[in-house]
Amino acid sequence: MEKYFEIFINSYHGYFNYLWKEITHFHWENYFYGLLLISLLVWGLELLFPWRKNQKVFRKDFWLDTFYMFFNFFLLNLIVLIFLSNATAELFNDVLGLIGLKVSDFQLLDLNVLPFGLGLLIFFLVTDFVQWNTHRLLHRIPWLWNFHKLHHSVKEMGFAAHLRYHWMEPVVYKSLLYVPLAIIGGFDVEAVAIVHFTALAIGHLNHANIGWDYGIFKYVFNNPKMHIWHHAKVLPKHAQYGVNYGISLSLWDYLFKTDHIPHDGRDIELGFDGDENFPKNFVKQELYPIKTK
Repeated sequence: MEKYFEIFINSYHGYFNYLWKEITHFHWENYFYGLLLISLLVWGLELLFPWRKNQKVFRKDFWLDTFYMFFNFFLLNLIVLIFLSNATAELFNDVLGLIGLKVSDFQLLDLNVLPFGLGLLIFFLVTDFVQWNTHRLLHRIPWLWNFHKLHHSVKEMGFAAHLRYHWMEPVVYKSLLYVPLAIIGGFDVEAVAIVHFTALAIGHLNHANIGWDYGIFKYVFNNPKMHIWHHAKVLPKHAQYGVNYGISLSLWDYLFKTDHIPHDGRDIELGFDGDENFPKNFVKQELYPIKTK
């Protein structure tokens, strides 16, 4: 336990050094300024091409969602994930070491030896597919759904709603993603940043007040007209757990028949059954899964 406590302390210390460097040193893969830039660009598109024209610029819960965006992305999320990544790697190595193995023994493919574009594409497809399946679990397993309800408590869609989620969610995502990434090998920081910013931009657009579907590319990329139905309060009878689980790609929903776009969903009611009783402030929302049976 002493080893894991040391990992925990080093994760916090390393995180604050990292955050200070992100704020004071500009570089193209900088997550802090990347989030700011992408958020401002997508918000600008909302203002230029509003889908729901009667929706206010500062929509319902705009400031709460903006707080969540920075809280999840920096103040807590990265601390938890940095510790989780380090602790998970150490735990796997400890368990496998008991039988004379290590995580690298399971690696089937080294992405770094492939042509850069091909390796990056495989990395993107694998991570997105695992996240698509994880998203389905968040809807199907009741105790996970209690965490995910926070994201579905959004009543008016806007770009900042993308990062309105309980901090426990990325713990689940990253935990389930660890083994697939160990199997295919990893990338350096610069390459991961490309995938990260691509997913961030697509996610912001999916939640924005924009009525786009990208034409023929809607069968590959998730889009606002598709994702609005994922947040619909009334679900089809054949899919009571949810529809349109895609993160960056819509491809998986079309392949596995979880797609659902019956008509233009611009003015559909968002939320979930019983959302009128869901807490309205940050602290109570964070405590909701703990207090809920």
